[in-house]
Amino acid sequence: MEKIMTFEEMIEKFKEEWLLIEYDELDEELTVKRGKVLFHSPNKSEVYKKLMEIQGKNIAIEYAGDVPKELTVLFKLS
Repeated sequence: MEKIMTFEEMIEKFKEEWLLIEYDELDEELTVKRGKVLFHSPNKSEVYKKLMEIQGKNIAIEYAGDVPKELTVLFKLS
């Protein structure tokens, strides 16, 4: 079973990796405050593939590092 962690703990544990998070709490800017890391990888495409297997959960994808300014990620799930 995945452990509930703060976002700061996730960043420390999974440095420079993409995270698929089932969040428990968001802040007013919709940034993850707490949740469970369901999957992690240095390759974002692996995280998106894993996302397709998950339904019925509050999900966020975050990067545990500095995201290059030229990188923008936007998608809509039905």
